[in-house]
Amino acid sequence: MPTPANSSQPSERPEVDPQARRDPTVPHASPSSHPRVSGKTPPATTVAVEPADSPETVVARVRRMVFGKPRDLRDGNLFHSISLIPFLAWVGLGADGLSSSAYGPEEAFKTLGTHTYMAIGLALVTGITVAIISAAYRGIIEAFPHGGGGYLVASKLLGRSAGVVSGSALLVDYVLTITVSIAAAGDVIFSFLPATWMSIKLPMEIGFILSLTALNIRGVRESAIALAPIFMIFVLSHVAVIVGGVLAHASAIPSTARAVASGFSNGLGTLGAGGMMLLFIHAYSLGGGTYTGIEAVSNGVPIMREPRVYTAKRTMLYMAVSLAFTAAGLLVCYLLWDVAPVPGKTLNAVLVEKMTAHIPFGTPLAIITLLSEGVLLIVAAQAGFLDGPRVLANMAIDHWVPRRFAALSDRLTTQNGIVVMGGASLAALAYTGGDVGKLVVMYSINVFLTFSLSMFAMAKETIATRARVAHWRRKAGLFVVGFIMCATILAITVVEKFREGGWLTLLVTLGVVALCFVIRGHYRKVELQLAHLYHDVRQIDCGTAPALPISNSKAPTACVLVPSYGGVGIHTVLNVFRAFPNHFQNLVFVSVGVIDSGGFKGADGVEELDASTKGMLAQYGSLATTLGVSSTFRYSVGTDAVAEAERICRQVMLDFPVVTFFGGKIIFAREQWYQRLLHNETAIAIQKRLYWRGATMVILPARVT
Repeated sequence: MPTPANSSQPSERPEVDPQARRDPTVPHASPSSHPRVSGKTPPATTVAVEPADSPETVVARVRRMVFGKPRDLRDGNLFHSISLIPFLAWVGLGADGLSSSAYGPEEAFKTLGTHTYMAIGLALVTGITVAIISAAYRGIIEAFPHGGGGYLVASKLLGRSAGVVSGSALLVDYVLTITVSIAAAGDVIFSFLPATWMSIKLPMEIGFILSLTALNIRGVRESAIALAPIFMIFVLSHVAVIVGGVLAHASAIPSTARAVASGFSNGLGTLGAGGMMLLFIHAYSLGGGTYTGIEAVSNGVPIMREPRVYTAKRTMLYMAVSLAFTAAGLLVCYLLWDVAPVPGKTLNAVLVEKMTAHIPFGTPLAIITLLSEGVLLIVAAQAGFLDGPRVLANMAIDHWVPRRFAALSDRLTTQNGIVVMGGASLAALAYTGGDVGKLVVMYSINVFLTFSLSMFAMAKETIATRARVAHWRRKAGLFVVGFIMCATILAITVVEKFREGGWLTLLVTLGVVALCFVIRGHYRKVELQLAHLYHDVRQIDCGTAPALPISNSKAPTACVLVPSYGGVGIHTVLNVFRAFPNHFQNLVFVSVGVIDSGGFKGADGVEELDASTKGMLAQYGSLATTLGVSSTFRYSVGTDAVAEAERICRQVMLDFPVVTFFGGKIIFAREQWYQRLLHNETAIAIQKRLYWRGATMVILPARVT
């Protein structure tokens, strides 16, 4: 049952013993029943099996055409070729932050109502907020150079419970990142299309999500490169809109300043200083969607080009400058051009139409600008597909979610996570009908919950370790101010929008947290039961005896598929000889070192896994020597345990004509549907493939009551 050699899944890797509790359905062997071989013997020949060529089916050809051909894990330039330089990281991750300028400033400006003179103050505070939060996350990138964002920050600095809350909030957040970006894109695109076309808006948005799902399964770098031209069109067109909008009204700036001063005076008279302050904070908080993409860069550090910290910090700088300029500039332009809401149109659409109404080629320019904004919002959904699966993978490694979410596809993408994020975003889109107003509220709550936890954790850690931190007062102050800002936005958004969708976000997030605790509790329970079952295995001392060479490859051979050197594997080996006494003369051990999202760090990571898999199998060779049996091993490193194991087993069938395959599998007293989701079915899948090829495979149970 080959699984990752470096996996921490408790159900597959207990280092325990089969003799403490005997399974009455499977005989048990004792190492004392086999002669111990003494003296030095030459090592057996071992083989690292390379992937074999096989005829490509029609389905495989279509899949390769859509998703691309598999990556070569042993390519020394592989990680360099799939990692992102700062510009591409800005496209793939920064687009989430930059695109929020399409709906964040609009929500804030609308909240001001008739008191639009406050837009100048909002623009200033928006720029300051972006600067503070992005600077704080640059500090988080330095403290956590391997990435992980809010989940790892909260887990490491505040404890597992805070970590799972932050991780669950991030998962819901990234689902809504995809949904709100696509829904907002639909609003922008249909702002300049005939109203009779609205019936195709939702189906078109569903098509966008499905297309992005397929594109991200193909690969991160490919998706960023494909979307880069659209991203740059947005940047250039919106720079032109903001600069042109300000310059076109340059002569009216003095009169606008007088109107702002007059409005401020009138506001003091009607609302009072306290009322004006409350309105300003209210608008500032409900415009919190402006800042929602900032954390994406810290989560995406692992996919960035070395030196990763430098690349991530440079990406954060690009995103912060572009977001602050765009969001603040749009607020100023709304005021200068006296923009007011128009049914069926976004404020940006109203602004662009006003600006281009009396210039040559105005209509095409407006369409290009709005179309680029709509498509950038589609690009922004990338952050959900890039970082959501990564958070899932980190939580899977810690056993909060099923371990399969840490697996990589042959394109080295977290395919399972990508599919889940796409499916969940489709459900959210269908539930809300693509209503951006509802989605932004639901979206902002979890973003600022994660922001607040991260800022609090970093402030606490900086103060606690101030003796070792240079300029600790400045850093702690930055995190404290960031925490106050984020917590304020979170509290006001929850209170003001609780009945408008905020309750649903909190309910779903709490449900995800509860589910995570249930899953982790299950894994922990299985781990303890297996530890008790295999308690005495640790007493079997095989030493470092070399494997006995196989002299007769045509003799009856047992091929044992092992996950790692531990209870399940040793249990299987011992019971092979107990169930079939005096039959097998040779042992062949097979394992697949599976590269997952936690272990893939480029070519060096592949070499490390290769060495650890080979070393683990050498331990089984020593066990075989202890039992007095000749042995060898075969292994491979890849992303798909079943496919790699099948390739190795086919080669074993050629090398050893009289071979029977064995694997171990956890068996529960009462099989439940969810156990198949939480524990891999690798042994069963391999058994089916070998049966099809005419081989015999016996699965020996590891019973869990």
